[in-house]
Amino acid sequence: LGIDLAGSEKRPTGIAYLDNQNKIKTKILYLNEEILSIARSFSEIFIDAPISLPHGRKSLEENNGIHFREFEIKIRKLGIKVLPSTLGPMRMLTKRAMYLKDLFEKQNKKVYEVFPAGFYRIMNTPKKMEDIVKLYNDLGYQLEDKIYIQDEIDAIACLITGIMFKQNKAFLIEGIDGSIVLPKNF
Repeated sequence: LGIDLAGSEKRPTGIAYLDNQNKIKTKILYLNEEILSIARSFSEIFIDAPISLPHGRKSLEENNGIHFREFEIKIRKLGIKVLPSTLGPMRMLTKRAMYLKDLFEKQNKKVYEVFPAGFYRIMNTPKKMEDIVKLYNDLGYQLEDKIYIQDEIDAIACLITGIMFKQNKAFLIEGIDGSIVLPKNF
């Protein structure tokens, strides 16, 4: 299951998954209960949201000057820019993601952090809707014939990153305080 999580239940969260005919399906959800309900059918979840705090940071509220996780520093050195999970509106997203991750793990699901913007950069695809849809088609994925919003497109990037990881075409960049899955197309 690919999830492009919003920081608030008032904003759209995109989800993507493969149906029985190997066609990518997407939905827009809002509430945590909706996300948890659809996630019941999946054993692995690839989520675009920070699911851990930086090492040395006890909470989102405590500002001790530590803002980046170790793996974020590593991917920044690769030219992939990320926002710190502890600043501004990212705090709300991080809090929600960590909450959902805990619930997913209690259901024995494996949860991976992914990053659609990093996916697009590595796959050398501009972040324009038509280019991204073309990339998915070029990779051999059949999409529904509908108009997508960005949250759905990013959820598809989460899903495809997960599929690539299962096919050994993506790798885990790890740090002391978490990890992220990115495609191998460097």
